[in-house]
Amino acid sequence: MNLSYWEIKTWLSNVDFTIVGSGIVGLNCALQLKERFPVSKILILEKGILPQGASTKNAGFACFGSLSELCEDLKSHSEEEVINLVKMRIEGLKLLRTTLGDKNIDYKALGSYELFSENDELFNTCLSNLSRINALLNPLFGANIYSLTDNTFGFNRIKSNYIFNQFEGQIDTGRMMESLLQKVQSKGIKILNNINVESYFENNTFVKVKTKRFEFLTSKLLIATNGFALKLLDENVKPARAQVLITKPIENLHIKGTFHLDRGYYYFRNIDNRILLGGGRNLDFDGEETTDFGQTELIQSALEELLSSTILPNTNYEIDQRWSGIMGIGNQKNPVLKQLSNHVFCGVRLGGMGIAIGSLVGKELADLV
Repeated sequence: MNLSYWEIKTWLSNVDFTIVGSGIVGLNCALQLKERFPVSKILILEKGILPQGASTKNAGFACFGSLSELCEDLKSHSEEEVINLVKMRIEGLKLLRTTLGDKNIDYKALGSYELFSENDELFNTCLSNLSRINALLNPLFGANIYSLTDNTFGFNRIKSNYIFNQFEGQIDTGRMMESLLQKVQSKGIKILNNINVESYFENNTFVKVKTKRFEFLTSKLLIATNGFALKLLDENVKPARAQVLITKPIENLHIKGTFHLDRGYYYFRNIDNRILLGGGRNLDFDGEETTDFGQTELIQSALEELLSSTILPNTNYEIDQRWSGIMGIGNQKNPVLKQLSNHVFCGVRLGGMGIAIGSLVGKELADLV
């Protein structure tokens, strides 16, 4: 790309910190760096027109873990590790709300519900662990988190009781990212979109960053690309695509809250008198381990069946939009957050909990410098 003297001087010279990825992690990292180093020059590179990956494509769940998920975690993690995971998510949500304000993210504390299919034995497993997990997490909230409640929303083909979490909520993902972008840009932090980082080279004093359009030098490089991390890093993180659909507005929609079904592999919520529904990755784990955006007939058909038979069985509705996002997952629930070399750092693998931990991971990524 044939850049001018002015372009190189203004955007690509004397760069102190370069952040790859303008999602929730990258933007929070930039804010923290600017607070610690007020006169530094910070540049964010984003491969998409808008933040790619999951930050603008998720379901907007302000959650920290369904009961079935925590039951599953206790099979492979110690009680202390599970408590620390939940604590991290709580602290991340608190930081997000403090950074932007509840109004700017349209935070609503409507609670969350976990549903169970009529013949799902997982319900009994969760009931038998309910008191134990409440006792484990009670010190974090000063109250019990999970309780039983009736099927008041009239969902079909599920058990007559839900497991309710009074401390979870929902946000408007678009408003969150718009507010974050405005806050970052107001600090004089520069963002270049449609810039795909191909590789980097490091020596004792700087990092040379190569993109499809240009090359430049930076003092420090921070990688916050989550599900796309394997392109630049050799770390235990792999992509996981999540497919989503949303209905057109439904008159007198009575469903309010966030809902988990089938071990959290399906999830839905109300938004603007619509139902947003996503999931189904468990139908094709291998096929959904991809960085390609798009939908498949297998999963979209499953989502439509769930919508018509269980969520809105006696309601007229139309599907308005479909999309997908790319998460970063691995064999551990903790994010990969570390210094890779003298001048390169990473904060990736958010495990589908980007809303909950993204702000905290971004802050802690900056604190590594």
